Amino acid sequence: MNQITVDQLAALDEPVLIDVRERDEFAASHASGAVNVPLSELQSRVDEIPTDAPVHVICQAGGRSARATDFLAQSGIQAIDVAGGTTAWIQAGHPTEGGQS
Repeated sequence: MNQITVDQLAALDEPVLIDVRERDEFAASHASGAVNVPLSELQSRVDEIPTDAPVHVICQAGGRSARATDFLAQSGIQAIDVAGGTTAWIQAGHPTEGGQS
């Protein structure tokens, strides 16, 4: 599985970032620019995932994003897991949006 750190992600210019946490978790706080596609909906919404660029997948700590990355890769999408998830993103001081940013 391809993986990237939160610092490597933050250094990218306009990455495609999919947050696979549930809607309430996403609303509370998420990495700036992330789009919410909960893991529970990913299979039915896979056609919404861009295929023309690498897709970075984030969750809270890494478990759900690893499963989502595996699924997307099996679907022919270049997916990259964000190690440490939103927890690591916030701890590193990267920009967030939502209620607790």
